[in-house]
Amino acid sequence: MRWDRLFDDLEAQLALHDVRGLEAEVADRTRRERALLDVHARLLAHVDATHVGLRLRERVVAGRLVDVGPDWALVETAPGRPVLVALAAVRAVSGLGPGARTPSVVARRFVLGAALRAVSRDRAVVEVVDVDGHPATGTVDVVGSDHLELAEHAPDETRRSANVTGRLLVPFWSLASVRRL
Repeated sequence: MRWDRLFDDLEAQLALHDVRGLEAEVADRTRRERALLDVHARLLAHVDATHVGLRLRERVVAGRLVDVGPDWALVETAPGRPVLVALAAVRAVSGLGPGARTPSVVARRFVLGAALRAVSRDRAVVEVVDVDGHPATGTVDVVGSDHLELAEHAPDETRRSANVTGRLLVPFWSLASVRRL
């Protein structure tokens, strides 16, 4: 009888060891999978979230997350008032729950320059804010591979040669946000 208890105890220890090994393997795989996630995948899982806050150096852009690209996010701060935020300028994100979504190949290619070209095509009057919080208003004339050129003019004027007060070149690495006025 004692031998039976000894063998039962050894079998229980072996089963416990197997369970702990499986738990450790699952935890290790989970850590590896999470290590592959980037901000784009995390934000993509929260498109249409009702309240997401993107903290920039000087302010927080908060509202409904409308769309996300690999290096930008579009946040609707009020109905019909979207703000395009460069992810490089984001210091922290609040309002996210768990989860991530792998972006499609097309979504990975829709970078900040492509989003800004859409703004430029509309010829809309915008406010461009750099990472230090300095705003400028005007119309995006040119979107290059790593910068935009803004024809500066008053927010209540259209882009006409007579209204342009200057030209501002903003490298993408110093761009915080673009908001239509």
